[in-house]
Amino acid sequence: MSDAAPTLAIIGGGQLARMMAQPAIALGLPLRLLAEAEGVSAAQVIPDHTVGDYRDLDTLLEVTAGCSVVTFDHEHVPTEHLHALEAAGHSPRPGPSALVYAQDKGEMRRILAELGVPCPRNAIVSSIAEVEEFGFPCVLKTTRGGYDGKGVWVVRSADDAAEAFAVAEQTGVRILAEELVDFRRELSAIVARSPSGQAAAYPVVATTQRDGICHEVVAPAPDLDPALATLAQEAALRVAKELEVTGVMAMELFETNDGRILVNELAMRPHNTGHWTQDGAVTSQFEQHLRGVMDLPLGSPEPRQPWTVMVNILGGDPEAGHLYDGYPHAFARDPKLRVHLYGKEIRPGRKVGHVNTYGDDLEDCLERARHAAAWFDGSLGNESE
Repeated sequence: MSDAAPTLAIIGGGQLARMMAQPAIALGLPLRLLAEAEGVSAAQVIPDHTVGDYRDLDTLLEVTAGCSVVTFDHEHVPTEHLHALEAAGHSPRPGPSALVYAQDKGEMRRILAELGVPCPRNAIVSSIAEVEEFGFPCVLKTTRGGYDGKGVWVVRSADDAAEAFAVAEQTGVRILAEELVDFRRELSAIVARSPSGQAAAYPVVATTQRDGICHEVVAPAPDLDPALATLAQEAALRVAKELEVTGVMAMELFETNDGRILVNELAMRPHNTGHWTQDGAVTSQFEQHLRGVMDLPLGSPEPRQPWTVMVNILGGDPEAGHLYDGYPHAFARDPKLRVHLYGKEIRPGRKVGHVNTYGDDLEDCLERARHAAAWFDGSLGNESE
């Protein structure tokens, strides 16, 4: 038996790849990274990295040479390139036949309907007239390329819909219309699956969005009907199995006011709504993803504490100081606080880190996490207490 562990190639240099590095070190798993620019988040912590364009097949083949398994920080690698990697003897995980359903929202809605998974009413629309026929108010989404609220429009009239079709004409993407769901709150069910078919499900969490960006996560979702939680986990596990997903998959959901769940989005990678697992679960989503794609036995998804709260740190005034300056106050106030910074340049509204708190008192966890995140992003004004 060889003493050398196989090298895993990661495409994309964002914070998700960055946060795979620490569990990879513990597992003794070498990583090789294709980063989009020098100095991006993951390139700061993964020495074996190349700067290049993931849309260039020759670059992909060069970076993945000698790596049997390839995984992703994002879903944007062209599907035909994923098939080319397979043909060259690599194993993209998740594979192109699964990843296409996270890349294309239209395809996602089609396959979920075939599987009988409940979704908002939806249709592909090619004109404002077809949106009018679908009915206002509704949500318009680009089928490809949108994230964190980009490529999404809530429209209440024909005039509101014009921007979406202007984007579609410029980019060549299709537009998906969905009903504007009357929901109580948003939930997320995160599962993991290995190529050999082992699967694991984390507790269903409640999420809060601001301006289309995940702001806060509470694990587990408070006051969630256990039967509804089980239904969400079973739906996520079924989709992962039927689509042969490998690694972590997040299923974002609406909990409606009449007690149903509807699938909003799928992501086939570690996800913002799973960051709480770094400090609140026996096995973090990042270690679980590595185990899944390398076909290692999956770890326990059980929570370590009754409650864990994650709050994102969003960039504020770039002139206000470095995020590191927040440590003395935040750590002195809360020695149990866990902070995860991404090494990103501060820009207003940009996700630059997150904080996790945990314990047996939910209100205490919420207050601690919200205070710490507000201190780091400057919205408290860094007033001394």
